[in-house]
Amino acid sequence: MTQPAGAADGPVSHAIFRVARLHKLLAGQLLRETGLYPNQEQVMMRLWDAGPQRQVDLIRMTDSDAATMTRTVQRLQKAGFVEVARSTQDRRVVMVQASESSHELRPKVERMWKRLEAVTVDGLAPDEREEILRGLEALEDNLLRAADLPDLPS
Repeated sequence: MTQPAGAADGPVSHAIFRVARLHKLLAGQLLRETGLYPNQEQVMMRLWDAGPQRQVDLIRMTDSDAATMTRTVQRLQKAGFVEVARSTQDRRVVMVQASESSHELRPKVERMWKRLEAVTVDGLAPDEREEILRGLEALEDNLLRAADLPDLPS
């Protein structure tokens, strides 16, 4: 793929940009059958795995911001996938939990991620996949240090 002249000094960064864009596009297409939009599945997977969470913790877990998470939670609540309540210990705290009906989505989301993974690594040998993972982890560490960010949840 030809890169713009302005990206000539950043071929790795440009490749990451292209791959991330295509990965997100495909994830969005695959998510359509679940009724979720991109990144909403990240919130749901956290809630299914960890149970009720403070909204502020969901922000941290998904590397989001307050406004985006508020809109995400409101949309998920409107769709009936989450329930929201104020904490009984601290009324300032908003607690979010997966609704009972949302658990029907979980197998669909898991299938979507399995399909996304299969398409992403198609044609790569297991040792190539491991090498790519090691490289991506090293890049993530570099970027976390450069941005002076704490480790993001996996």
